[in-house]
Amino acid sequence: MSVKMRIEGAGDIERALGELARGTAKGVMRRSMKKSLTPVAQAAEALSPFTVAVTSKLTARQQRDARRDRGRSKVVLYVGPVTRDGDGAPHAHLYEFGTGVRVQSSTGRVTGSMMARPFLRPAWDAGKAVMLATLKREVWAEIEKTVERARRKAARASG
Repeated sequence: MSVKMRIEGAGDIERALGELARGTAKGVMRRSMKKSLTPVAQAAEALSPFTVAVTSKLTARQQRDARRDRGRSKVVLYVGPVTRDGDGAPHAHLYEFGTGVRVQSSTGRVTGSMMARPFLRPAWDAGKAVMLATLKREVWAEIEKTVERARRKAARASG
């Protein structure tokens, strides 16, 4: 599942981020997004047997599929199941969406079906509104911290 969001009416945030260097603005957004997406990941983890993380890492196949998500000024984070070492959990979609009856082509053996047990979609639906409010609050807090750090650095350099 992929959900793209654009926050409308956040012109003040965009202008403030525009005044920062691109790398600094991306760091501000990355930290803010990670903080605001963590409750969604925690809710998904509570509903599933998988470890769910907020990450920018994807498998090679997922990177090919998400090629359009990348750009010089874009910040993209993903919430999804991972294994203990941080790699993607390749069977999580079977748990989320379930399967039909599976028959092995070589032997004809029926291995059964699996009921869908969604965990990411319910976590996203339940946490979306809170996540957006948290994101706005965290972006402003990060911008203020960044501006304050720059002010202190300039004061040290001049004084």
